[in-house]
Amino acid sequence: MVFLWPSLLWLLLLVPLLVLLYWWLQHRRKKLALSYPSLSLVREALGPRRQLRRHIPPVLFLLALTALLLAAARPLAVISLPAQNQTIMLAMDVSGSMRAADVEPDRITAAQNAAKAFIAELPRHVRVGIVAFAGSAQLAQLPTQNREDLVKAIDSFQLQRGTATGNGIMLSLATIFPDAGIDIAALGGRQAMRPRSLDEISRQDPAKPFTPVAPGSYTSAAIIMLTDGQRTTGVDPLEAAKWAADRGVRVYTVGVGTVQGETIGFEGWSMRVRLDEETLKEVAARTQAEYFHAATAADLKTVYETLSSRLTVEKKETEISALLALAGALLAVLAAGLSVWWHGRIL
Repeated sequence: MVFLWPSLLWLLLLVPLLVLLYWWLQHRRKKLALSYPSLSLVREALGPRRQLRRHIPPVLFLLALTALLLAAARPLAVISLPAQNQTIMLAMDVSGSMRAADVEPDRITAAQNAAKAFIAELPRHVRVGIVAFAGSAQLAQLPTQNREDLVKAIDSFQLQRGTATGNGIMLSLATIFPDAGIDIAALGGRQAMRPRSLDEISRQDPAKPFTPVAPGSYTSAAIIMLTDGQRTTGVDPLEAAKWAADRGVRVYTVGVGTVQGETIGFEGWSMRVRLDEETLKEVAARTQAEYFHAATAADLKTVYETLSSRLTVEKKETEISALLALAGALLAVLAAGLSVWWHGRIL
């Protein structure tokens, strides 16, 4: 715990001094009781319950004083609070390999169901945007709080050829930062269906120099990228991850399907698809995020539940003086109330 006014912590020395004063007063009281014995004093001395009650209000008062003195020093603590102005971009793979049935009923259906369940559980203030990527990337839904529009966008996915994971990340970033100088047209359509460098899609204004920030430091938005294959075209996902890291955006990656790969058929041709876990792990690591592997529909649901709990709260260093002051006031009122109730006096 950190204190804004740590010099006031010296006042806590009053607490042990008050403890010593209380002990001295009790010791002096016993001496007086022995010098002037009476039936009432003897009864009180012989009653352990009364003896205990006599000490409870002073102990509560000392605890109240301690809490108030700590509050005066203005303590800071890292606590979890609901995230404000949060935007989550879902970048979802809609390549032909997503029709594989190793995840029941098939990968794309399991991904759609898990994404819709994830959206339904999010707090209403969280905005969600959806990017669908295959050989190119398309913005399926602008960030919105309207859950019905998001469900419609997910249900409208059409499987295509190719896997441009880097394009999915870059289009998500372009949606989060519309003035960042990313050529959105270069990420979608036929012109995107070839390997590209970031220099080809970046239109950074020289008059507005960019200063990188610490990876993971941007708390207003995050990206969740779900894919079942490895990049076959478009922007290198590791370059896209570097671009995201420089802007502080975390890219959480979710790998769907089996690591060893599977041979699937699509429109009269077949191919073997393999989950590129190493790249997905590196993308997450570069952006200070996490990688998750989902081999089954149940795994995928669990992954989204985990992400929901992590992305909708944020840890902040917050002053808790008010909480300690409230605790101190309640303890002081309790101490006075018990003293009046049991002994007919305040302490």
